[in-house]
Amino acid sequence: MAGEKGKVCLAYSGGLDTSCILVWLIEQGYEVVAFIGDVGQEEDFEAAREKALKIGACKVFVEDLKEEFVKEQIFPAIQANAIYESVYLLGTSLARPIIARKQIAIAAQEGCQFVSHGCTGKGNDQVRFELAYYALKPDIQVIAPWRLPEFYDRFAGRKDLLAYAAEKGIPVAQTTAKPWSTDENLFHISYEAGILEDPNDMWKLTVDPEEAPNTPERITISFEKGIPVKVVNHNDNTEVTEPVALFTYLNTLARRNGIGRIDIVESRFIGVKSRGCYETPGGTILRTAHKDLEGLTLDGHLRAQRDQNITVPYSRCLYNGLYYSPECEFLAQSIPFTQRNVTGDVKVKLYKGNTIIEGRVAHGDGAKLYDMIESSMDEHGSIVQSDATGFIKTHSIRLKKFTPASQ
Repeated sequence: MAGEKGKVCLAYSGGLDTSCILVWLIEQGYEVVAFIGDVGQEEDFEAAREKALKIGACKVFVEDLKEEFVKEQIFPAIQANAIYESVYLLGTSLARPIIARKQIAIAAQEGCQFVSHGCTGKGNDQVRFELAYYALKPDIQVIAPWRLPEFYDRFAGRKDLLAYAAEKGIPVAQTTAKPWSTDENLFHISYEAGILEDPNDMWKLTVDPEEAPNTPERITISFEKGIPVKVVNHNDNTEVTEPVALFTYLNTLARRNGIGRIDIVESRFIGVKSRGCYETPGGTILRTAHKDLEGLTLDGHLRAQRDQNITVPYSRCLYNGLYYSPECEFLAQSIPFTQRNVTGDVKVKLYKGNTIIEGRVAHGDGAKLYDMIESSMDEHGSIVQSDATGFIKTHSIRLKKFTPASQ
């Protein structure tokens, strides 16, 4: 009997895995509420809603989460210069707490005893979603099909899912020739699994850098306390200030200039390595500009402390899904302190896959750190150069004692 085992809220994307899982859950005796989080993916949400209802969902919720995604996750990540293994900008990781939080809210609203997702048992997302679920609602029960023998014994991989979809009349976009999975949001798109030997057959967001325009596009990004507040395009005088519109516009600029592609092998939280291809267009521009402005406005010792003791562990918390852990909360609350003086404008040239800094101007207290006269090799300024002798001798004391005596 349908629903005899209870009610489950499924994080539904409309793709192959979650569409098959929706039908499978119904077959197992669950009543399924489908939830789609709009975090900026280019998706026909109405078509996804109709598809979920057609294949058996009792209700479908499509929730616009873009503003909270930008303000609560993307902008703090930019402030922290968050990055994983020095290359991955954490696009998938950043969206998960926003999606999980809304899913738990809908589950409570609809009286669901269970939540479910389509994450593989070999990946990071199962951890990210479930740690968030349990932190937000400790008594929630999780159905993770890809970790259940009755599911993975039946579906060894995407070929079996495609056969199941054909049998059940589930419309899907994947084919046996192109079975890779994607995760898309406002910040990025990822490509994993399937055949990734030819990534040029797969890039969706950005043009090939070699085919990008031959004329550079010049913009100025204005920051206030490390948060981007305005973008001005000097080629056509476009000006954007609203957070979601600003980030969307940067995505548009980066995409047409071929900016944001990476192809990496990363270390997953569960201990295996995997290849992933990512496009992070606007995020790449913002991170580059923000780091440059910090060079002008952020105290050097504070910057070093932040880089080592906030950026790295905060990025790891994001990647590993420890969003609601005490250490992540502590790190997140530390970020604004480091950004108090990171206010100013950065001039950027976008050209054939490159984000090139052409200048920067500080405003407010951050402008006090750099003094042209003080730094000049042609003027004395306020520095008495002979004072450097004592400075050097003092710092040499421990080096003299450490250096082995000459033989």
